[in-house]
Amino acid sequence: MQRNFLNVLSATSAVSLVAGGLVFATGAQAKMTTLTFVEHAATDTPIDTGEKGDSTGDLLTFANEVFDAQDKKKVGSDSGWCIRVVAGKSYECFWTLTLADGQITVEGPFLDAGDSVLAVTGGTGKYAGVRGEMALHARDAKGSAFDFKYKLMQ
Repeated sequence: MQRNFLNVLSATSAVSLVAGGLVFATGAQAKMTTLTFVEHAATDTPIDTGEKGDSTGDLLTFANEVFDAQDKKKVGSDSGWCIRVVAGKSYECFWTLTLADGQITVEGPFLDAGDSVLAVTGGTGKYAGVRGEMALHARDAKGSAFDFKYKLMQ
């Protein structure tokens, strides 16, 4: 008889914990913010590390100016690096966007052809604790400028 009582008590506790978790999960609403910028890719520097030419393991480093969505006013800068993972197709990148009120870091693929989406991995200042994603779009075929569209949750 005592064992059945403990089983019922355990089951009731488990249901209470699950219900409490659901209340917690739905009670905390994340604030969604969208930020759009234009990067001028003026300093991109490829570094050949292995076989001559484009090959797996090559690096790409950069430190570029970043402008507002209208591409008129400089609002910050970015700096980072990419490692070539598939020659002629993609890099895996990491960089930091620095703005007046904090920094946002991203990590993910940079595709030679087409748009890509990178993960927002964190931030500082106003952006401390952010998560989300950043859509990357080339503004021209030369890759001289890129649209950065951040969807952030905090």
